[in-house]
Amino acid sequence: MTSPARVFDADDIGRVISRIAHEIIERSRGAQNLMIVGIHSRGVPLAQRIAERITVIQGAPCPVGELDVSMYRDDVALRGARPVNATHIPAHGVDGQVVVLVDDVLFSGRTVRAALDALNDIGRPASVQLAVLIDRGHRELPIRADYVGKNLPTSLTETVQVRVLEIDGVDDVLVERKASA
Repeated sequence: MTSPARVFDADDIGRVISRIAHEIIERSRGAQNLMIVGIHSRGVPLAQRIAERITVIQGAPCPVGELDVSMYRDDVALRGARPVNATHIPAHGVDGQVVVLVDDVLFSGRTVRAALDALNDIGRPASVQLAVLIDRGHRELPIRADYVGKNLPTSLTETVQVRVLEIDGVDDVLVERKASA
């Protein structure tokens, strides 16, 4: 691999979180019946940050949850065994809520499909929206994000790594080209 190029730093991520929070409020006409749900692992801290920002803007708490999609993936055999994380949904559940799923990178769309399946087992939201920090293209399923921090066209020979302070000790987004064989 070549040395990674930083495409977002902590300030960029902060601005994107704020913009996405404002866009969610605007589209939802406020924060009533709104729930932000992060997809493990890096979607969770991003969801928490968006919910915190919505809470500050609206002056009322915005519920936030965590969703593990490991058992709903269609590529478990290809990806190998991975630890299962806890799913936490606020006590009032998702029924009738506008649920905004949050993930770090939108790529093939398979993680989002798995998240929709997992959410369906939990309840019946009024609607489901999708917010992502990075949309890198290469969709294998007809899935599109409602809120995108940055459209980052990539080749299949590149990797996108999102690092968040809560997990990695730093906030940034790196793109790295895989070395040729």
